[in-house]
Amino acid sequence: MATYEPRLKTKFRAEIKKNLQTAFAYSSPMQVPELKKICLNQGLGDAVADKKIIESAIKEMTTISGQKAVATYSTKDISNFKLRKGVAIGVRVTLRGNHMYEFLDRLISSALPRIRDFKGINEKGFDGSGNYTLGVTEQIIFPEIDIDKVSKINGMDITFVTTAKTDNEAKTLLKEFGFPFKSTK
Repeated sequence: MATYEPRLKTKFRAEIKKNLQTAFAYSSPMQVPELKKICLNQGLGDAVADKKIIESAIKEMTTISGQKAVATYSTKDISNFKLRKGVAIGVRVTLRGNHMYEFLDRLISSALPRIRDFKGINEKGFDGSGNYTLGVTEQIIFPEIDIDKVSKINGMDITFVTTAKTDNEAKTLLKEFGFPFKSTK
């Protein structure tokens, strides 16, 4: 019985790993950086006043990621924002394994090209440790979301955590997966 393996996972094992090993002259295939997890995070400050925003955000994030989203809660009181400790103020999901590769494939092939006036993603989202964070301004770029059922357009942060030691290694890894970085000319 053959088990299912996502397209990008197969591509990573067959092509990308070899390409990175020759590009960076690694002595062992275990040195090749790989994608560990993808973290989706949506901060919802308006949820302090309206609890239904969190419920709809959890449904949307679950639909987008294919995995159950959880609410995040405030850890302290902040009077300027009318925020109490323990109030739901965001939604997050961490994807690993096959879910991660499936989401990455959908993001690169169908969601990013749906962004208005898309010219590529910015290269400045690297953190110095080989991780990349991408900000998306509208959740409706994902084809899974029904625009008619969206009550409020929210953005989200998508963080790609890699085992790369440097930003250059991580950027090369993401380029191999098919990330459309802006050309620097």
